[in-house]
Amino acid sequence: MILEHTLYELGVNPSPAPAELTVIFCGEGKPVGGHRNGPGVHDYYLIHTVLSGSGVYEVKGKRYECMAGDTFVILPGEPFFYEADARDPWSYVWVAFIGSGAASHVRGIGVTTEAPVIRGGSRKIPALYRRLRSRLLQADNASHITSLESAGYLRLLLAEFGIANRHALSAADAFSSDIERRIALAVRLLSTHYAQSVSIGQLSQTYGYHRTHFSAMFKQSTGYSPKQYLLKVRMERAEALLATAMPIEQVASSVGYSDPLYFSKQFHKWSGKSPSAFRKSLRSG
Repeated sequence: MILEHTLYELGVNPSPAPAELTVIFCGEGKPVGGHRNGPGVHDYYLIHTVLSGSGVYEVKGKRYECMAGDTFVILPGEPFFYEADARDPWSYVWVAFIGSGAASHVRGIGVTTEAPVIRGGSRKIPALYRRLRSRLLQADNASHITSLESAGYLRLLLAEFGIANRHALSAADAFSSDIERRIALAVRLLSTHYAQSVSIGQLSQTYGYHRTHFSAMFKQSTGYSPKQYLLKVRMERAEALLATAMPIEQVASSVGYSDPLYFSKQFHKWSGKSPSAFRKSLRSG
């Protein structure tokens, strides 16, 4: 393969540890006219971005003409074929990666076997490839640091691809209205900041709505008022903590209650048991 490129550079991760996203290698090449790869399959994700020239990419029986600025994605286990144009062969950069979060990230930028090509993209993309490849080429014995940094560049690349591919994102990833988007943000905030003092009035103001209207829309979306949802998050987290040996006072403060007695009253209303009785029931069960 190297001999079929007039320009070729490859950076390899010396020790790709299992993670949510792990770069395996990153390279740049300019194949000779007519150079082809495949038919074949990979057991990792492989993304190519065309810098100049043109070529064709084929998957699922469909052929895609690709030129400068286009990006095509090879998915694990999917038979593929690609070939440089005979007269104006492409030059391209590529990155291969694996990881427990790889599939969801690729779907998140709108790439599937039915839509494996992203058209266009920002000028940041080639620069991110260069930085990623340079980091791998300079890899030393600190392999964990190399993996962390290269994964960071990969995330930035995926974000740029997602921006370029916004039109292809599924309807499920888009919010039908501004209020739905803001409610989703509020749900995320309540789900992660439950240990802090939360004012529903301030929360409503933060997202630009009157408290009454925001609460009504929140309940329509989630089935709970904001106050009920916050209580639910806190009590479910308290149940999980009561399954440990953590003192009840610490459980209370960990879920947003500075007063252990008030926490106990709230927990009793929620579960029908005091925190200590709930803990005993878990141990006896």
